[in-house]
Parts: sequence; C-alpha cells; structure tokens
Amino acid sequence: MIVSRTPFRITLGGGGTDLPSYYKDHGGFIFSFCLSKYMYVCINRPSADNLIRLKYSISESVESIDDLQHDIAKACLQRTGIDSRVEIASLSDIPAGSGLGSSSTYTVGLLNGLHSLNRNYKSLEFLADEACTIEMDILNKPMGKQDQYLAALGGFVVLEIDKDGNVKSKKINLEKSIMNELNRNLLIFYTGQQRKNNKILKEQDDSTKSNKQEVLNSLHYIKESGYKILDIVQSGNIDDLGFMFRDHWEMKKKLSSGVTNEKIDSIYNIALDNGATGGKISGAGGGGFFTFYCNKNHQQLRDAMKAEGLKELDYSFDLDGSKIIANHR
Repeated sequence: MIVSRTPFRITLGGGGTDLPSYYKDHGGFIFSFCLSKYMYVCINRPSADNLIRLKYSISESVESIDDLQHDIAKACLQRTGIDSRVEIASLSDIPAGSGLGSSSTYTVGLLNGLHSLNRNYKSLEFLADEACTIEMDILNKPMGKQDQYLAALGGFVVLEIDKDGNVKSKKINLEKSIMNELNRNLLIFYTGQQRKNNKILKEQDDSTKSNKQEVLNSLHYIKESGYKILDIVQSGNIDDLGFMFRDHWEMKKKLSSGVTNEKIDSIYNIALDNGATGGKISGAGGGGFFTFYCNKNHQQLRDAMKAEGLKELDYSFDLDGSKIIANHR
C-alpha cells in the first residue's frame, strides 16, 4: 500500500495569468500558498486478479485501462505504464468544485504514488510539469499551471511563467511572525456552492484569445497587483492585503459573467460590513471558498458568516508539498 498526501492551495495574487491564452502573449505571475488540507491517494496491488479498480465519487472495476471513465486517472496510468492489477482510492479534506485546485491536487498526488509504485522517484518540479502535460496538453482542460505547481511544491510559492510556458518557481520563506499574522487575519469560509469552473475559465480564455480589452486590462491589473501583494507580504505590511483584495475582486468580476452572482455579492458585502477590509473568492469564482482579510473584529465576521450559512475552514500552512506518507509493499 502506498499513500500520497498532497495539499490544496489559496491564491494571493496573479490568479488567471497562468492560463496559456494570457501568458503566451504577456507572461504570467502567481503568488499562492498551500493549506494544511489534503488529497490522499491510496494505491494497492491486489494479488487475486488483474483488474483495475478505481474509487472516487463512484467506483469503477475494469479489465482494460481503455474502459476507465475517469480521464485523469486513465491518463496517469497510461503515462506511468501501469495497465493492470492496481487499486486506487482517493480521500479529500476539501470537496471537489470548490476552487482550491482539486483536480490538479489529485493528478499530482496520483502521479507521485504511481511513480513510487514503479520505484521511479521523481522530483516535485517533475511531478508539477507532468501534471500540467496531462491536464493541459493531453486532456485539453481550459486551465493554467499554478494548481499543479502549488500542489507539488507546497509552502508559499511564486511562479514566473514565460511566453513559451516555461515555469520558474521560487519558494518564499517568510518570518514566523508574518505567517502567524496571516494565519490569524486570513479567514476562509466555504460558501457551500460547488461549481464546475471549466465554463468560467473557458469564457475568460475565449475573451483573452479574442483580445477583449476589458478582460485583458483586468488580467494586466491582476498580474501587477500580484507583484504588489508579494511585496506586502514579504515586508510584513499585511494590513494592506484587504484593500488589494477588494480591488482585485472588482477586476476579477470583469473576467467572466460566472465569477459572481447575487448570493456571492451579498456575502461579500456582509463581510465588509462586519470587519473584513477585503476578500477574494477561490479559483475561477462562482462558488467555493471566500478568503477575507480581517485584522480586528474576527469574531464579528465569523458570526456574520455563520448566520449566512458559511462554514469556516480551520487551517494552517503546508510547507512540504506532495509527499509519500506510507509505503508498504
């Protein structure tokens, strides 16, 4: 039995500039961190038969890899040359469709486990790049490169993406006092609304490809604000984050009609009235998790969000990235 553990991420700055439709012309920039919330992938080699068994929201049991319905699992198995006698199950701290990069977290964790099963150990950067190849090139998903790299590397990470799609990653080592302040003042709440972000990302992608000026201007701003957010965090002046988040939110809403809705707008305004100085929604938008910056009246914000039916996410920071936590063969 092999068990991999892979973290979920929260984007602080630059979200959306990691899509090829943007970085191919302008280059991309991402600043994100990983949570102590994980995807666990368990891999076993049964001895009784040669079936491929896959357990996620449904269960599959097939004789041929070609019969698998789960496109990511199929691609990962094909990539690693495992085509029989394998059982894979996944467990997650975070629901799918919540904007924290669940599909990429699964992809990275599964690849890590399968390579370990083959005794073909790979670097975290290799896992990130291979996950990008599977999701973006082989499966043609309308997505960017940050989720795969954050899931693999963990910690606070800066990604510089050049026009050719090459990624330069850098882990940011923050002072313990800054991390504690971030953990105290960044309050994360689950809206309870799950959504498929493919439609939202496709709309943004199509608008960028067609050079829709409003969308391009918003992405330019989001990229530049990402650099500023990095400076704010590294300098320790983190009370400025809330105001940056508020401006970012206004720009993000211009990327796609699906980013927000009446309920999400209402939650955001209630948060601002109850101690938050700004906030941002996870992933492409439309649901998932809200991250609010609040440097005082924390309990007031918590009570207001609870009254709206939102559940707070209790978290700390993951600094390890994807790792094998059990290897019994």
